Amino acid sequence: METHGFQVKGAIDAETRCKHYYSEADRVAIKFFCCNSYYPCYQCHREYGCGQTALWPREKFDEKAILCGNCGAELTIDNYFEAESACPLCRASFNPGCKLHKHLYFSS
Repeated sequence: METHGFQVKGAIDAETRCKHYYSEADRVAIKFFCCNSYYPCYQCHREYGCGQTALWPREKFDEKAILCGNCGAELTIDNYFEAESACPLCRASFNPGCKLHKHLYFSS
């Protein structure tokens, strides 16, 4: 699905929700390091992705890899971690539970 001019594989609505995570606050897509493509979650990447897994290295946390499904802002990984579960531009809430899965996307 295309949202805010970006292709988000596995998304089921314009705010990047998917069949796995679809609460009001589930409006973030993550660009996977291994394939440079946006997915709403690790399960969508597993289902529709490149078949590989690669974590974002810490030294690349200044690159844009997070998409706000509400306003379409691309955030750096550092911006996302600093955002306190809301988009720093439009203030739309993000699911705070996503932080439980950060080890699936990002190196520590």
